Amino acid sequence: MRRKDKEITDQKIIDEILTKSQLCRIALFDDEFPYIVPFNYAYSDNVILFHSATSGKKIDLIRKNNKVCFEIEYSSQIIEHEQSCKWTTRYRSIIGVGVMEIVTEYEEKKKGLDAIMAHYGRTEHTDYGGKSLENLVILKLKILNLTAKQSGDWEKE
Repeated sequence: MRRKDKEITDQKIIDEILTKSQLCRIALFDDEFPYIVPFNYAYSDNVILFHSATSGKKIDLIRKNNKVCFEIEYSSQIIEHEQSCKWTTRYRSIIGVGVMEIVTEYEEKKKGLDAIMAHYGRTEHTDYGGKSLENLVILKLKILNLTAKQSGDWEKE
């Protein structure tokens, strides 16, 4: 990271970003250009979980090359200033790489969906109705490396 003054090394803050953010973007290899997909997710023990349909472009790309890049941003806010060049953004973010696994086993899929639902606040009565679990897969991203960064005044939090 070029701006070491913006690097976050405190694991507590990194875990907060991973557990409190709302969206994770995944970049997949797609021949000439990357393909980026936003996901709802859950995080635990160095793994990020997503749900997906059983087929489609992202599944095809993961099967072709399961090495991915991911990005998560937390609490971004534009900070205005009288001078245009002094506008800035207050944020915390994580960029990392990892390997993606496609999980098809029923109980693992249920656990993954339960974790995703809990991430967004639903911890009880997770009924997925009928064949819902049969019609999806869980994508399991094992994080290999990540860097975290912040900008703006976080001391006031």
